[in-house]
Amino acid sequence: MIGEWLRHAGAVTVLTGAGISTESGIPDFRGPQGVWTKDPKAAAMSTIGTYVADPEVRRRAWRSRRDHPAWGAEPNAGHRALVDLERAGRLRAIITQNIDGLHQKAGSDPGRVIEVHGTMLDAECLVCGLRTPMPEVLARVDLGEDDPPCLTCGGIQKSATISFGQTLKPEVFAAAERAARDCDVFLAVGSSLGVEPAAGLCLDAVNDGARLVIVNAQETPYDRLADAIVREPIGEVLPTLLSEAC
Repeated sequence: MIGEWLRHAGAVTVLTGAGISTESGIPDFRGPQGVWTKDPKAAAMSTIGTYVADPEVRRRAWRSRRDHPAWGAEPNAGHRALVDLERAGRLRAIITQNIDGLHQKAGSDPGRVIEVHGTMLDAECLVCGLRTPMPEVLARVDLGEDDPPCLTCGGIQKSATISFGQTLKPEVFAAAERAARDCDVFLAVGSSLGVEPAAGLCLDAVNDGARLVIVNAQETPYDRLADAIVREPIGEVLPTLLSEAC
């Protein structure tokens, strides 16, 4: 059934969440073994008000960035399956909630990857907006700067990601909305669909006539709208599903 939908789809838009990267060794946030499940205080590092106000939270955040498993992670079969879908000419876009850059590392066209929550691969100054490759800032952390300020204006830096309390970049989310509304199948993969407004893209797609397929280990708030739900491991099931479309 899903294979037939994909086979006849002129355009497939994919929304990916943390679940697609867990098989690459990057833990999710809300799952049973998630970062915030195991350590609720870790969410403070992703809350902009707390981050700006508390130097100790920033120091902890910089250590966390330096030691993040994404630096040694490799794309898995799920990421590679989406590259195959793109090469087959069926992929409209990948809208990702992930910040790890693994879609691009797998070979996805960066122009088709819409990073609605930003990227951990750059640092950004909260005062002047200067963006710096993250490895350059982490090198300063390794040399002893536990909260490295912007080299241009001395402002507070953080990863170029969207924290709680920050708004999504309007132009980025507008591109995501267009991709959701301009597809025949909307495939939500590895997302709890609990964070808005990204999760609401499912509704945008359905309202514009797309079939909604959800591939996720746990239930989501959008399951009731789905035409099909798959609970199998992403790295196993996604290549099989998408091979029928390629």
